[in-house]
Parts: sequence; structure tokens; C-alpha cells
Amino acid sequence: MKAKLDSDLWLIGISTILLAVIIAFVPSSPARIVLGLPFLLFFPGYTLTAGLFPRKCSLGGVERVALSFGLSVAVVPLIGLVLNYTPWGIRLEPILISLAVFIIVASGVAWYRRVRLAPEERFRAPFNVRLSLFQDWQRRSLAENVLSLVLVVAIAGAIGTLAYVVATPKAGEKFTEFYVLDPNGRTENYPTELKVGEQGRVIVGIVNHEQEWASYDVEIWIESEKEQVMIDGEEWDRVGVELEDEGKWEKQVGFVPEKAGRQKVEFVLYRDGQLCFDEPLHLWINVEAT
Repeated sequence: MKAKLDSDLWLIGISTILLAVIIAFVPSSPARIVLGLPFLLFFPGYTLTAGLFPRKCSLGGVERVALSFGLSVAVVPLIGLVLNYTPWGIRLEPILISLAVFIIVASGVAWYRRVRLAPEERFRAPFNVRLSLFQDWQRRSLAENVLSLVLVVAIAGAIGTLAYVVATPKAGEKFTEFYVLDPNGRTENYPTELKVGEQGRVIVGIVNHEQEWASYDVEIWIESEKEQVMIDGEEWDRVGVELEDEGKWEKQVGFVPEKAGRQKVEFVLYRDGQLCFDEPLHLWINVEAT
């Protein structure tokens, strides 16, 4: 029984476009992993190999498959290295777009080089299912059988390892991001010169990277005395915030110094009732008497 598929480049192109659509509209779909593995491990090297060796007699089937995996392992990190020096960086969207463009361009080159050859010289990618596999195995030399077996085991091991890493990713570092910015969202124009009774305003932000829900409380202290925290015209002894994993809270808060002199304003963060940092964020202010 034998089935032939000559449009290998079309199949790869359609699979690449389908993966992009799935990532854009169904990011949690299992198809993302099913299509993503060959997209990273096989498609770049296969299309490049097809462009370099368009003749069917240039490479054997085993060599072509091995070179496809090997070139994919080489091409993907190189693209990531180039992206690292661009404004887009190494993120999902730039990597997806860059690899997709590479695959489509390499497919176009491979197709052009194939059509310039006589039909009988062009490489085709038949998927053969034979009932006489055992006879084919016997016709090969021992060295060819051993090399084929080693290659199959190595490829299966690489794919299995990558699938395991993708399915069970290692937990990243757990931490909380806490920052204070000036009223314009920068780190330049903090309210360092105030008068007694004048409100100073800053932006306080919290980002939860604890990989679970967390409850936070923010307090403001001036010279070891707790101050009222002002948000949207309301005064609070402390500000309570609940954030999901990767949740973010950012608000403009105010404080009012009651004494003149050089003073230290401290922003204290608690997580689940416990002090989050040994050293709170602080800001030095000069307060003039009215």
C-alpha cells in the first residue's frame, strides 16, 4: 500500500499559517504544541534542505530527514540571536513571525529550484506505507540499518524531551515587583521640595509574580510615623490590594508632611500580612515651613 504526497512545501506553509492563527486566537489550544514542535524542530531545516538539494538523487531519505532536524536546530537559535539585537527582542510574536517568514521564503526558493528541473529529477516527498517493511530492512546493509535505528532513536528522544519540557515547564522564580515613580510615570521628577501641609504625589505600583493569588497592603511612613495614604481624594491608613498571578496594580498616591525639615518618606509593602521587603522603598524630601 503506497500513498504519495508531492505538495510537501504547501503542507508546511499551510501548517505554519494555521499555527499562527491558533496562537493569535486560541493561545491555550493543544494544537499549539502539536504544530509548534515541527514548526521549531523540522520545518526550517526541511525547507532549507529542499532549497539546497532540489534533486531527488542529491540526498537519501534518511540523510534528508537528519539534515532537516540538524539545520532546524542551527537556524532557530541564529534567528533568536538576531532578534536579541533588535527592538522587538526574543518574544513569542517576533519569533513566530521571523520563523514563518524564513520558512515561507525557503519554501519559495525550493519550489523555484524544483520547477527548473525536469519532472523526473525533482525531489518528491512520498509517504510510503509498505507491507514489506521487513524485506526492505533485510535488503539494507547492517551499517545502514544501525545508522537508521540510531537516527530514529535520537530524533524520538529529542522530540520526547522537548515535549516533556513543554508539558511540564519548570516553575520560575517567585517574587513581587514593587516600585515608586514620579507623577508622570518616570524616575526623574519626584516631589522632593514641599511645604508643610502640601501634598506630594507619586505613582506606586505592584506586580504579582508569585504564581498564585496574593494580598498586599501599602503603608506610607514619614520619619517613622505612619501617614494617611491619599488616593482619589480619599484617605486610607493603608491600601489593600488583591492580585492574581501576573496581576498589576498602579495608582497615584499622595502624602502630606506635617513638619518642616529634611525627612525620609518610606513606602512599606506587606504580602499576606507579612513584611514583603526588609528595606522599604524611600524618598528624601525637603519640607519648608509655611
